[in-house]
Amino acid sequence: MDAPTPPAEGCIVTERRGELLLIGINRPAKRNGFTPPMFRQLADAYTLLDDDPQLRVGVLHAFGAHFTAGLDLPSIAELMRKGEKAFPYGVVEPTDLGTPGYRRRTKPLVAAVKGITFTLGIELMLAADIVVAADDCRFSQLEVQRGIMATGGATLRMSQRAGLGNAMLHLLTADEFDSAEALRLNFVQKVVPAGQELDEALRIAEAIARQAPLAVVATRLNAIKAVEQGPHAAVQEFIATQQRLSSSEDAAEGVRSFIEKRPARFQGR
Repeated sequence: MDAPTPPAEGCIVTERRGELLLIGINRPAKRNGFTPPMFRQLADAYTLLDDDPQLRVGVLHAFGAHFTAGLDLPSIAELMRKGEKAFPYGVVEPTDLGTPGYRRRTKPLVAAVKGITFTLGIELMLAADIVVAADDCRFSQLEVQRGIMATGGATLRMSQRAGLGNAMLHLLTADEFDSAEALRLNFVQKVVPAGQELDEALRIAEAIARQAPLAVVATRLNAIKAVEQGPHAAVQEFIATQQRLSSSEDAAEGVRSFIEKRPARFQGR
């Protein structure tokens, strides 16, 4: 996929492919380092994914050789000192942390990462639901090397996925690790030859998009609740959620397609 020429501060490029929304990070001349306008546009893209009923799955990817080197610190430092975000209240927060004033994403997101995937890059992929990594990835959570702390979710999600000791190994040393280590730690779900990561992410996203949208969202949110609030909180939703889903048109279509031995045609209602 050819990258449109971005402005100097970079941009986020969205492309609709049927029920998928491709969300491309576009500042390859600066290793896709994130500036405030890029943050705002990324939040807008995630909000579009959630709000448009025609869209079912997002695919986060990057133009150029690298996913992202992380924050463009000179352009973002003043916001950090003020404790402000680069996007306004009311939009979907790309790191999906549940920060007061921001929305959480409900629809699934698949990320395709490659090359340099530092700091924010790791946090964006950990906030996605499924990650496909190229075998040339270089990962580093190096905030401590810059005198700051990772606040996009790494301190939470690394230990959730890999255990506290493994998280501390990478958070506190600012070391660089590869795709095989990321797979071992459950930071990514698949590793493919470089150049194939976006195709594989699209294949997975298309498979998700063929499923019943209401059931996909409900399943995703329940699994996240189990991780964040514990199994008991997730179990409390089982009966009410199943009642709601089983009364939907999609559930009726699922039964019909089973009886008629054909692929289901789900409408998201």
